Amino acid sequence: MPVALLPDRALVTVTGPDAAALLQGVLTCNVETLQDSEARLGALLTPQGKILFDFLVSRLPDGFRFDVLMDRAGDLAKRLTLYRLRAQATIAADPTVAVAAAWDGAAPAAAEAVADARHVDLGARLYAAEGAFSADAAEADYHAHRIALGIPEGGRDYAFGDAFPHEALMDQLGGVDFKKGCYVGQEVVSRMQHRGTARTRILAAAYPDGAPAPGTEITAAGKVLGTTGSAAGRRGLALVRIDRLGDALAAGETPRAGECPVRLERPGYATFAMPEVAAGAAG
Repeated sequence: MPVALLPDRALVTVTGPDAAALLQGVLTCNVETLQDSEARLGALLTPQGKILFDFLVSRLPDGFRFDVLMDRAGDLAKRLTLYRLRAQATIAADPTVAVAAAWDGAAPAAAEAVADARHVDLGARLYAAEGAFSADAAEADYHAHRIALGIPEGGRDYAFGDAFPHEALMDQLGGVDFKKGCYVGQEVVSRMQHRGTARTRILAAAYPDGAPAPGTEITAAGKVLGTTGSAAGRRGLALVRIDRLGDALAAGETPRAGECPVRLERPGYATFAMPEVAAGAAG
């Protein structure tokens, strides 16, 4: 069972009697239905519906914890504080707990483990005091595992403040609850869902000659289709206009990331519509 420390992750906690009500009104995910053993994908959006922060949220005895990029933890705490108003809730970054990921087996007994609800094969997130257990895998191994499953992460596969939840596949990974009612940016997200207007999506990318650098433009016949995201070996993720991809493939064009040919396909878990010639799962 691989265990990898994730040193670029940190925790923000929201505790107190009004914690659930506060979060339910601002987050894309549903915290009221959150199970004790689950870490659920969620986001805090701009009023225009774009992702400011993404995270995994799980329960504490007296509230909730957010597993978020370390360099965004302080900003997330500040942003949530702006929404607190008169709510009885305490919001704080928690630098005392280390974050790790474990997959393909049971988690170490020394850590609290919660299932990563984005995908059954992602395994668990582990939370414990630093040094409470040892890792037998590298951070890069975790990201290779995540990429192979087609799971995007903000800051690596899409830019904060620039992507909608549908583009980041949050609608496919349980990160948006379309029935819970209002939250910041909800009207835009709901409209995209009901009108089916998400033309840009994260896709699985296969590079026969090896992956280019993240942020490389993907083109076909002189038109920009999107940009590359994170990669491991010959597999990666890319943010792509699927309508333009369909046009390119229908015309017999080969998409290229820089000079590298790339095969772009829907992740195996996803159900959104794709051009028929491009549908499938990456090999």
